[in-house]
Amino acid sequence: MAKLPDLWYVLLMFVAIFGVSTWLLDRFSHRNELKKITGICGVISMLSLLYLTYSTEGL
Repeated sequence: MAKLPDLWYVLLMFVAIFGVSTWLLDRFSHRNELKKITGICGVISMLSLLYLTYSTEGL
């Protein structure tokens, strides 16, 4: 198993932060534009995390 770079943990933190913030904005706010922005940022960070994982592991 390859050692994961530090950027992997940063991206994982971004996925968690954007996921929780999107959920909070969906449940407790009416700010739809901000909810869309955090959702898109979460998707981008998840795709980056997946790419980094697969390129590191060599799959």
